[in-house]
Amino acid sequence: MTAAAAGGAPAGDWTTGTIIELDHPTDRLVRLRFHVEDRVDHLPGQHYVVRLRAPDDYTAQRSYSIASDPDDPLLELMVECLPGGEVSGFLHDVAEVGDVLELRGPIGGWFVWEGDVPAVAIAGGSGVVPLVAMARYARRMGLQDQLRIIAVARTWDDLPYAAELEKYGAFIALTRQNLGDRVAAPPYPEEVVPLVAGAERGYVCGSVGFASYATRLLGEAGLRTDTIRVEQFGETG
Repeated sequence: MTAAAAGGAPAGDWTTGTIIELDHPTDRLVRLRFHVEDRVDHLPGQHYVVRLRAPDDYTAQRSYSIASDPDDPLLELMVECLPGGEVSGFLHDVAEVGDVLELRGPIGGWFVWEGDVPAVAIAGGSGVVPLVAMARYARRMGLQDQLRIIAVARTWDDLPYAAELEKYGAFIALTRQNLGDRVAAPPYPEEVVPLVAGAERGYVCGSVGFASYATRLLGEAGLRTDTIRVEQFGETG
């Protein structure tokens, strides 16, 4: 079931999702997998809104990128628990398998990748989540050579899906922990240049500060800045 949105990307209205699986990869992350009623097929890079409703009808909502491949029968979200976060705190500390939550999605038609152009994507910390959806899609469609991923985090444990990204072949740069022979540091321009070579589009996802840094890094590595699509977030959404 699909519905057209701006730019031709699918879009869904408010519905409900039942938590089928829930686990905590780290003490700050929670991975949730939902069965979504009347689910609309998504594109890699899109997101969902999760809305919580109190008995007095007070609501709080937050947007989260989709991690699952469009072919996955369940919707997968990876949520980082933020200090004071009403929604992330509930999902991390209170939510249980079997809970039914209000969801709206998929949303967004700009930060999507359908394998139509060779691309390079760079993300910081939990910003890798939409890139995981892209990587899963690329692997299933045999398009791994069309998508190169750069993942940046402070430590291995701070990087969601670290092992999966490593298996995919992503370049991982840890800034506070050595990784193999690589000394802890942000990506060096000379490390990024070969990953940008041949790319016709760039994707950047992370905090406001990271997005600015990563956009500049891709540009310095040779990617045209007008081809870069940015998705940024902050603790207040």
